[in-house]
Amino acid sequence: MKILLLGAGNIGKAIAHDLSKDFQITIGDIDEEYLEDVEKYGNTRKVNAADHTEILESIEDHDLIIDSLPGKFGFRVLEAAIEAEKDVVSVSFMAENPLQLDEDAREAGVTIIPDAGFGPGLPNICIGLMDSIFDEFEKATIFIGGLPKEPRPPLYYRKTWSLEGLIEEYTREARILKNNEIIKVDPFEEIRDIKINDFEFEGFLSDGLRTLTTTIDIPEMKEWTLRWEGHLEKMKILRELGFFEDESVETTLDVIRPHMCYDSKDFSIMKVEGKGIEDGREKEIKYYLYDEEKEFTSMARTTGFTTAVIVRTLIEEDFSDGVLPLECFDCRVSEKVLSELKKRDIIVEKQIIE
Repeated sequence: MKILLLGAGNIGKAIAHDLSKDFQITIGDIDEEYLEDVEKYGNTRKVNAADHTEILESIEDHDLIIDSLPGKFGFRVLEAAIEAEKDVVSVSFMAENPLQLDEDAREAGVTIIPDAGFGPGLPNICIGLMDSIFDEFEKATIFIGGLPKEPRPPLYYRKTWSLEGLIEEYTREARILKNNEIIKVDPFEEIRDIKINDFEFEGFLSDGLRTLTTTIDIPEMKEWTLRWEGHLEKMKILRELGFFEDESVETTLDVIRPHMCYDSKDFSIMKVEGKGIEDGREKEIKYYLYDEEKEFTSMARTTGFTTAVIVRTLIEEDFSDGVLPLECFDCRVSEKVLSELKKRDIIVEKQIIE
């Protein structure tokens, strides 16, 4: 099994660490410093993801593709994988809907697993498992975030993944479900205080539901992404002043990047709450995850190791062709993913309230 991993950043490095133990991996990226940092995990190759021909050429000699690139490249990789008739697992936070490629993937005999990371990713698995229990699924709410343990002013955030993806969370409309309808809202339309255990956060509506808005029959669903107090107010001001516009964003990133690169261990936190009816009785199910930085940042662990486990699952299981979101996994497969993550000390706890 020859695997091509596109993207050698923090997330890609964690994916490579996990999979290189058992598979032959080639890691592609345009950044030569990133490639030097992952040489111990496999072969490296300079790839310009903005060039469709280069993507196709890099894919050609491999059996399976992993997309760990920034969101603006994600859909292009899926299209190239279909053209080359290669299975692909993607963790890219792309704006496009991967489900629109389902028919093309089926015709090409290709399996595409999108959003195979921490968030989106693990909440999809949790909600899929809830959906298998409830006779009537009434409401689901996702709370998720990756944060520094010791936040520093002025932005109270530390870079642990693509800053381009971070900014896109603040500029892309968030899709929520309300009264069985998909509604698009400004991510800064509502900023609310959120308390989880002993933590006190601020939360904003983010576009993490994605495929969940059409694959799960549920009238109410939202995702809240968590930040330390003080961060969102500054991001909102920068957006309002036009600093996140296409012509300004690169300069803006150059200015804010130093304020987000400092020494502080990070942590990841997720809480997924679902309410529904089973056998005529109201039931509430909660999933909870808390993880801290260890051999990699927690964001790299929870995202990259989840991607790696799903890649292993795709290799081991007999999945049908087409686009297969995580919430559509068979319950046995979903439990297998959570079990494999537990072996990597990423533990998702479950609570049932009747």
